[in-house]
Amino acid sequence: MAPITIQNVRTILTAPAGIRLIVVKIETSEPGLYGLGCATFTQRHHAVAAAVDHHLRPFLIGKDIQRIEDLWQTMMVNGYWRNGPVLNNAISGVDMALWDLKGKLANMPLYELFGGKCREAAALYRHADGATPAEVGESVLELKELGFHYIRCQMGGYGGRGHTLHTPAGAQPGAYYDPYRYARSVPPMLEHIRSLVGFDIELLHDIHERLPPALAIQLARAVEPYQLFFLEDPLAPEQVEWFRNLRRQTSTPIAMGELWVNQREWVPLVAEGLIDFTRAHISAIGGITPARKMAAFCEFYSVRTAWHGPGDVSPVGHAANLHLDLSSPNFGIQECYQFPDVVCEVFPGCPEIRDGFMYPNTKPGLGIDIDEQLAARFPCAEFLDEWTHARWPDGTAARP
Repeated sequence: MAPITIQNVRTILTAPAGIRLIVVKIETSEPGLYGLGCATFTQRHHAVAAAVDHHLRPFLIGKDIQRIEDLWQTMMVNGYWRNGPVLNNAISGVDMALWDLKGKLANMPLYELFGGKCREAAALYRHADGATPAEVGESVLELKELGFHYIRCQMGGYGGRGHTLHTPAGAQPGAYYDPYRYARSVPPMLEHIRSLVGFDIELLHDIHERLPPALAIQLARAVEPYQLFFLEDPLAPEQVEWFRNLRRQTSTPIAMGELWVNQREWVPLVAEGLIDFTRAHISAIGGITPARKMAAFCEFYSVRTAWHGPGDVSPVGHAANLHLDLSSPNFGIQECYQFPDVVCEVFPGCPEIRDGFMYPNTKPGLGIDIDEQLAARFPCAEFLDEWTHARWPDGTAARP
């Protein structure tokens, strides 16, 4: 029997909820057979689309769709330079689409191909925010009523907002925040939340790399009485050495990884027991193929998965997260994005969120589709993300 081959590879850019999403569609020599993958790098959507359309597509035309591992390896080195978010996301779109095709050929959901379910659904966490501890508390109680047992608590967004800032004349424009005021605000906020819900609800918090390393360690120690499920992204990926200091000085569980693009950023952290959860953005590391390897590696070191799952992961990417969640014995928690109705219309087959859990459907492959005509009604707007222009009070550019 002749192999089924790739006949076309193309990107679909759409923003039904105002968030720029990138989906890759692989069309095959088998009429009507296609696969979908997520390549969403929302701040650089044109660059990813160009990488797929102008570089990966010519390389892939005519290739056997069954050879996923070989295609991943050769795509990664075909441009010679590697391990960057633009190329990794482009490769991810292809990789996920090939896995989607593999499941369709086998007539199985991907979690079955990955060894079957370890659980029926993935436990989720939602985000609670507000300008004051009282407002955050109200949001937490609302999510608790919706059935969420895991809740991430932020106050004023990443790094906090509304602080009185003392800035020099001529300071450059940006999203200013005060790291010291922010760090001091977190323990009182968590104290208030615990006074409302006790310790029956698991609380999380995301530093989002917004603190100098020593201050991040201080905060990790200060929140120990509130028994966080995890403290997320306390340090930047480049600060591997500081994770050793962090681990020596606090027992707060640490989650890390949504900015990872290179295995050397995470292998030492896992192998040395410096983190407790891997938070990788699956498309940024190159797709399902490397994510499965990461999960297996982490299992040997008792590190659990908590894949990145905000609104700037397409529903196709969320479906990929879910299939890994269900089939990985070391699954920890899944970040939740509540899909607006319009997103579910553009992407038929979105996973179902119910009572704090995400459930798969039983369709083969990733189990999700895209209505291209409807998607075309929501083009990606051209704008620069202001929140990534983070600055400290003196105008210094900060990690976002």
